[in-house]
Amino acid sequence: MVADLDHLIKLMARLPGFGPRSARRAVLYLIKKKEMALFPLITALSDVAAELTTCNLCGNVDTVNPCHICTDQRRDDTALCVVEDVDDLWALERAHSWRGRYHVLGGTLSALNGVGPDDLNIKGLVERVHAGGIEEVVLAVGATLDGQTTAHYVATQLAHYPLQITALAHGVPVGGELDYLDEGTLTQALKARRPL
Repeated sequence: MVADLDHLIKLMARLPGFGPRSARRAVLYLIKKKEMALFPLITALSDVAAELTTCNLCGNVDTVNPCHICTDQRRDDTALCVVEDVDDLWALERAHSWRGRYHVLGGTLSALNGVGPDDLNIKGLVERVHAGGIEEVVLAVGATLDGQTTAHYVATQLAHYPLQITALAHGVPVGGELDYLDEGTLTQALKARRPL
């Protein structure tokens, strides 16, 4: 195999969801469909690489700064959704359920991994809340131990501000069957039960 193709396959195999075999298949597809797939992909990657930036307001990744979400005048400026990473923000945007603003922390607190409060964008969050105008902060972090530790720490940092601090509900997913759920999810679902 040509060294350049082998190098491309190895690079593709580093991407999430790809292994050596799927990377090889993807590279072969790109080679066979140069005009339709390879050249447009090269152009798109080059364009994004040249324009990519991190929003200085919320931490989103976009090609403009501030990002398209932060400059959208139709959004609710009084509600702020705090997420761990950009992929969480994008997931919420795909759901079209949130019309407020966002704040990306850049991860979660983790004593085991040496991630402390200064390693996350918690200071930026406190500054945004301190500036005023925010009435609700939704802590949309994972239901993991690190996620819940982070949510507790952030809630403590914001406790003296006159705003409502809420969290995402945890429990049984829509269409989920109890037999297939783990014990932690079932426990959370029982704790978060509500009247019908």
